[in-house]
Amino acid sequence: MIHQYVNRSDAELRYETFSGDPFVSFLYSRVREKPAWLYRALTSSRLTNLLAAARFDRPLSRPDAMRRQWARSLGVDFSECADDPATLDTPRKVFERKIRYWDCRPMDPNPRAVVSPADARALVGSFRQTSALFLKDKFFAFDELLGDSRTEWLRAFDGGEYALFRLTPDRYHYTHTPVAGIVRDVYDLDGRFQSCHPAVVVAQASPYSKNRRRVVVYDTDAGDGTGVGLVAMIEFVALMIGDIVSLYSATRYEDPVALRPGMRVERGCPSGLFRPGSSTVVLLFQRDRIRFADDLVTYQLASEANSVFSRAWNTPAAETDVRVRETVAMGPSRRMAGSFS
Repeated sequence: MIHQYVNRSDAELRYETFSGDPFVSFLYSRVREKPAWLYRALTSSRLTNLLAAARFDRPLSRPDAMRRQWARSLGVDFSECADDPATLDTPRKVFERKIRYWDCRPMDPNPRAVVSPADARALVGSFRQTSALFLKDKFFAFDELLGDSRTEWLRAFDGGEYALFRLTPDRYHYTHTPVAGIVRDVYDLDGRFQSCHPAVVVAQASPYSKNRRRVVVYDTDAGDGTGVGLVAMIEFVALMIGDIVSLYSATRYEDPVALRPGMRVERGCPSGLFRPGSSTVVLLFQRDRIRFADDLVTYQLASEANSVFSRAWNTPAAETDVRVRETVAMGPSRRMAGSFS
């Protein structure tokens, strides 16, 4: 399967290589409907944890050679690691690696900038749009994102904007706070463990709504925050990711604590860790409180991109490669012209 995305730093189209694509596609197409019992078993928490242990916790037979291979084939930059790469002797340790983000992931000093929560490939849009780029009923239903019992947040984000960030397995798997402000709510929503692989995303009518997810609602108008209203950050558990570890650290990775209501957070700080694999983060914004970076919107409409999402919607929908702590949006009063890196 051919899938292209836009590299933000040079605006060039790049090709994505899908790891394990035939198996994942089979698992989430034919198996997902019949027999149903097998699909349920394959997406259960128990089997997810067993698959993760078998794939990620076995010691590497040749750690140095494997790291060199990953560096060549996937583009993993081990020079960014905060710890000695020689200590990364299992796939899990590689995927859960810490990086010197304070050096290699610079952040716009403007306190009103909303930053990317992850190293990921991003799509942006609005819940008021009715074009094919509008994701409602294709990737998720709005009320399923936040939980249909959370009426306060459903009202707050109705008609607002969204940004999707899709991590790939080679990525740095810590998530960071996209905004500064006060935590208003933290809760989990039940669901099954499903892949966030783009081929699987397109194959199912509403896959994200069925995945287990964690929701954090930030009030950026309080606590000398970013000033863009309420922001919801939703993290999705995918196949072979049995957990999202909550560990906010105001300074590097030191003294991690769980996010809790009433807590003040800064922008760009580590706030969670996905267990190995690939997964997705969604940011929700209140209506007309932010403006997405111009380059993200322009690149998304790249008609020449051979994108899985474009083929699914029959309209241009190219992801943009973004790095954690890069600016993705701002309050509408400032013109957004680029990545601010």
